[in-house]
Amino acid sequence: MRPDTPPTDQERHLGRKEIIVSKTDLSGKITYANRKFMEISDFSEPELLGVQHNLIRHPDMPRAIFHFLWDQLEKGNEVFAYVKNLCKNGDYYWVFAHVTPSIQDDVTVGYHSNRRAVDPDIVTNIIAPFYQKLVAEEKSHSSPKEGLNASLGLLSTFIQDQGGNYDKWLFSL
Repeated sequence: MRPDTPPTDQERHLGRKEIIVSKTDLSGKITYANRKFMEISDFSEPELLGVQHNLIRHPDMPRAIFHFLWDQLEKGNEVFAYVKNLCKNGDYYWVFAHVTPSIQDDVTVGYHSNRRAVDPDIVTNIIAPFYQKLVAEEKSHSSPKEGLNASLGLLSTFIQDQGGNYDKWLFSL
């Protein structure tokens, strides 16, 4: 269940040497959360375990980014992404996420995510403005599906304009 608390403008910061770790099952329900995850988000372990990971999805995050992330994971690929997360009280924090399939006996059984601190200049000057464009595109359509498709089109065009390789662009920042 997502918190009813509206987002605040208060940002929290992950320390440079701190790592947030979580694991989910195939449907995205949290099966593990490390202490740092609980500390920065203000959610307790009982509030997290068994709950969809989108519990911490900030409304400023474009649906297209998560669609892209899940598409890559379902193909067995690892994914890197900048993500703005929502705390229990409405505060937010940015992370650079690395999400990978968890594989046992050649079968994907869930997903593992490590999240690190971000470079605030990259977020302020590149990521946040681009995400704002994607969210605006999503909201400008009469149906969520049309908005998502339009936002995915913008994301695809952007990646092509950056040389056609998402990872190469991301790590060039």
